[in-house]
Amino acid sequence: MATTLDLETAFANSSVDDRDILLLVQTVRQGIKYPLFVKIASHSPFNLSEWSVFLHLSERTIQRYKKEKKTFDPIHSEKILEVTLLYKRGIEVFGNSESFDAWLEAKNVALGSITPKSLLDTTFGMTLLKDELTRIEHGVLA
Repeated sequence: MATTLDLETAFANSSVDDRDILLLVQTVRQGIKYPLFVKIASHSPFNLSEWSVFLHLSERTIQRYKKEKKTFDPIHSEKILEVTLLYKRGIEVFGNSESFDAWLEAKNVALGSITPKSLLDTTFGMTLLKDELTRIEHGVLA
């Protein structure tokens, strides 16, 4: 069975995606260790404050995870991976991180004139963003 070490290697090589479902399930169940979270977060444009909103954890709690070398609970580990996979997908659709980052920050009429990034804190919001990325990829801009 896959291990978090496999996931660390996959993230280091930028090769993890949602086809590695069993690896993702195992990682969520084991929980993401703080050092892996730091690696993941360093490959995203999101700061600690934004991650705390996405994870529904205070910045202080996240800092305590670092100090105490804690592992994130499965619910938070899953959210970390969801945000990461969505970010990777966005880069694929837009062709580069700069364009996708700009899209995440811009108010979007198709999403009710809110910024896409503001939807990263809920599963429903993430689903909406995935659907929107699929529409963009296929040229369906309504």
